[in-house]
Amino acid sequence: MSLVSEEFPDEVPLRAEEITIPADVTPERVPTHIVDYSEAEQSDEQLYQEISKVMLILCFVYAVIPVTSHWIPLINDRTDKDSRVPLILVGNKSDLVEHSSMETILPIMNQYQDIETCVECSAKNLKNISELFYYAQKAVLHPTGPLYCPEEKELKPSCIKSLTRIFKVSDLDNDGVLNDNELNFFQRTCFNTPLAPQALEDVKNVVKRNMSDGVKDNGLTLKGFLFLHTLFIQRGRHETTWTVLRRFGYDDDLELTQEYLFPLLKIPPDCTTELNHNAYLFLQSVFDKHDKDRDCALSPEEVKDLFKVFPYMPWGPDVNNTVCTNDQGWINVSGVPLPVDVSVTRLLTTYLDVQRSLEYLGYLGYSIICEQESQAAAITVTRNKRIDLQKKQTQRSVFRCNVLGARGSGEEWVPPGLPGRIREDHKSFYAISTTYVYGQEKYLISTSSRRRTSPVDVVCLVYDVNNPRSFEYAAKVYKQYFIDSKTPCVVIAAKSDLHEVRQHYSLSPHEFCRKHKLHPPQPFTCNTTEAPSKDIYTRLTTMAMYPHMAQADLKNSTFWLRASVGATVFAVLGFAMYRALLKQR
Repeated sequence: MSLVSEEFPDEVPLRAEEITIPADVTPERVPTHIVDYSEAEQSDEQLYQEISKVMLILCFVYAVIPVTSHWIPLINDRTDKDSRVPLILVGNKSDLVEHSSMETILPIMNQYQDIETCVECSAKNLKNISELFYYAQKAVLHPTGPLYCPEEKELKPSCIKSLTRIFKVSDLDNDGVLNDNELNFFQRTCFNTPLAPQALEDVKNVVKRNMSDGVKDNGLTLKGFLFLHTLFIQRGRHETTWTVLRRFGYDDDLELTQEYLFPLLKIPPDCTTELNHNAYLFLQSVFDKHDKDRDCALSPEEVKDLFKVFPYMPWGPDVNNTVCTNDQGWINVSGVPLPVDVSVTRLLTTYLDVQRSLEYLGYLGYSIICEQESQAAAITVTRNKRIDLQKKQTQRSVFRCNVLGARGSGEEWVPPGLPGRIREDHKSFYAISTTYVYGQEKYLISTSSRRRTSPVDVVCLVYDVNNPRSFEYAAKVYKQYFIDSKTPCVVIAAKSDLHEVRQHYSLSPHEFCRKHKLHPPQPFTCNTTEAPSKDIYTRLTTMAMYPHMAQADLKNSTFWLRASVGATVFAVLGFAMYRALLKQR
């Protein structure tokens, strides 16, 4: 009542009416609903109901003994152990005592973790009345419990884990320290204001005075970063740590929120999703950041370091059979021009499972580093495929190819740059290759799916030139599923390095293709000392881009010549550019 009227009332009822303090008169800009309880007017059952509904309890005490023997046990018995309600002990009527009771209260506060703080106040003198309810709001919005263990006087493991991820995301060059530029970026990101040069030095000096390994090379180490947050909490500035945690997507239980990991993204029917250029550049920087030895490949240790910001390992050994690798089987930066295979893998994930892609970008801190509202800004939703067909052009960069063939016919082919021999237990259901059509970088996702009717952009019908019964399967699949389809189809004569035998079918492969107005069978083999030819991937991607031309200009050899030459020229220029950038790096 003193809070509301700002004066001491002469007559006080046994129980005050429920009131709500408006948001615009509170420092935290949050409305606060205050419910009074009076033992003289209310039953124990009413008390228990209120305890189950509130977010914080102010326990007004003049004598200390009832707190430990009655109120704290009663409150703990009526609340769930994993979601205890924070408690503030209030020493009221401080105007009637000459000395502070804090010496008596502090041991109790250290004994019970649910006690957020202790406050002495006087309604008569209006001492600490406004402050009391400010602390109440603070205890709910910025609780100590999830962050700090008062008995051990250190951060809790879950808090250390969350702050460690924040440190690694903020360490833009991955050198293990936050330099002045990174600290300033972190400060602007969390608090919308940079630190003055002297303030930066003051912060580092505080860390230096308290620990020997908190500052290295004039930058803040992880230990120094954690120490600062420990110091904030010990000095009652929990809101500083909570502001950082919430800016990086954490909730009150120090878990990344669903809203942060899975922002709303509307995808109309018959549309696909792709990473846009800014997201591609971000993932390229992630690759560079973790390629510590600058060999343009991520070793197993570097991959492990990259995924320390994830709560689990998102990749299995099959990933190395999905994207290009070096001779050691490590994910690399494939030839031209700077296509980072970490990005390529994300492109694959984005096309097939956009929600998983959003989640991965969230762990990597895309919205923080790129200063976007959410990682949904990294996704481009393509227009309806029917519109592409009407306009006879597409803005898409990622296309899907279904590879169909009889078992053993070679349908488990792999894009160029992938290992020719794949362990059976590490086999991937997908493979992705980078191609160039008229100088434009495109991606082709190949899958050996047995679902013939799954939506794809181009179909590969594969047969084994050395198996006389292999072509029959490909011909039947075409006649059953694709003869009246608008999906472009290409017949692949696999294992072309072997002797070609006559197929046991009414028509030869060439006659079949001629009859159904398909391109002649395209020879292909992975059994070579050199990397397999990329021409077939360029042709497949071109057909996916221009399906309306599948039976017209695509038959024209000059069309293929223009597409292939464009890809070659762009590849050479891209490689030169990549080498130049690599030297600078």
